[in-house]
Amino acid sequence: MSDNLFTRFAAAAGDPGKSFLKQPGAASISYGETFASAAQFAHVLAVHGVKPGDRVAVQAEKSPACLFLYLACLRAGAVYLPLNTGYTPHELAYFVQDAAPRLFVCAEKNRQKIAAAFPGFNLLTLGDDGQSGTLIAEARGASKDFTGAQVGMNDLASILYTSGTTGRSKGAMLTHGNLHSNAEALQQTWAFTGEDILLHALPVFHIHGLFVATNVALLSNASLLFLPKFEPDAVFQVLPDATVMMGVPTYYTRLLKDTRLDRKTTSHMRLFISGSAPLLPETHREWERRTGHAILERYGMTETNMNASNPYRGARIAGSVGLALPGVEIRIAGSDGQAMPRGEIGMIEVRGPNVFKGYWNMPEKTAAEFRKDGFFITGDLGTQDKDGYLRIVGRGKDLIITGGLNVYPREIESLLDEIPGVEESAVVGLPHEDFGEGVTAFLVAKNGAMLHEEQVLQCLRDRLARFKLPKRVIVVEELPRNTMGKVQKSALRDTYAELYR
Repeated sequence: MSDNLFTRFAAAAGDPGKSFLKQPGAASISYGETFASAAQFAHVLAVHGVKPGDRVAVQAEKSPACLFLYLACLRAGAVYLPLNTGYTPHELAYFVQDAAPRLFVCAEKNRQKIAAAFPGFNLLTLGDDGQSGTLIAEARGASKDFTGAQVGMNDLASILYTSGTTGRSKGAMLTHGNLHSNAEALQQTWAFTGEDILLHALPVFHIHGLFVATNVALLSNASLLFLPKFEPDAVFQVLPDATVMMGVPTYYTRLLKDTRLDRKTTSHMRLFISGSAPLLPETHREWERRTGHAILERYGMTETNMNASNPYRGARIAGSVGLALPGVEIRIAGSDGQAMPRGEIGMIEVRGPNVFKGYWNMPEKTAAEFRKDGFFITGDLGTQDKDGYLRIVGRGKDLIITGGLNVYPREIESLLDEIPGVEESAVVGLPHEDFGEGVTAFLVAKNGAMLHEEQVLQCLRDRLARFKLPKRVIVVEELPRNTMGKVQKSALRDTYAELYR
């Protein structure tokens, strides 16, 4: 019998009648029903000529059927390729051409425009409710048993495309072993058991909602409270039945604005986890004050899954993403790849079974991103303290060089975020005739507060060297973000590229 991610999920499952997934207003879906649906979907894949190693592209709204399809691909040895539901046919063309999927599963509502964009393509559909569409119709009546493909831990399980904020998107190739090792490490680190009920409000086309949340639950024989999207009313409705919640920082800041959030409404919770974007220390402190819970922040990326986490038992330090996960090595290195002393800022490099196989169809790019000793160059700048706690300073591409001196945006942002009236901030370097790059701060005001450029700069003058001071402070209504809540600094650089010219 093959040893792969699906067989590990199946082995972890206990009572087939146990609830795996529950949606508001709908009947619970058991583990047995989940695996039976995955088998039926796997038969549909086979009918459409999908063989082990073939890619199956999926762009459909979040529903239980998306998870059944993911499990079907694992079971059939296909490579699951989830795509952001916001992508237009024009944007999808790149992924279709690059990954050459054998099958494309799209939202039923988008069938006509997808078919027009890719004529003659092998196409199936899913309704937004996950209970209609041609995939569902063809699965009805199919056998609820399926002989799994002979794939192992070194075989590809999924390709996830990076956000492509600099240049074209890259397809990160993730193996069954990559995903299993990471889910196992997170299960251990976060003390997940079959008694846990995870509040799942994340999208499932991204590593956070698909792999971190779903894989950990499956490997733990836990249950999901499956919300179609994040919405505070829906969260508070199901929160009494949950033990764990995973979210992005935006979820927590929005919940903090709700008067229902207090120690009573969260007293039964075991754990709140945050990731995919930096959590402000202020949010961490305010959440703990309001609820008595310290949010557990972790650090990962598309290419590596999760790398580090604050401890379940132990100090969860605001502004830190914690310690390296079991089996994962993290080092802070200079440009030569040599490890730097603790406390110094350098490039975060990672090695371990969680690290991806490489970039799809990009052997040169893959080779350039790995050191000879196997460490992956993340592109993130950070520092580790004497106890091994990791802090993210920023992306390497976000480093500002002004007048020949290095400025790390996160240092300035942390000070800006402490100023009364500041909701959040982003600091970027913009082209500057005299300095090469001009340090520029963008602020969002809190609750209608009035922020004035000179007053903000005055708050910084005694706390920053002169060369680090922003040359301009610009107040905006909101910061540009991607679907997972990460601030898109490249959009700020593009929009304000002429500011100093």
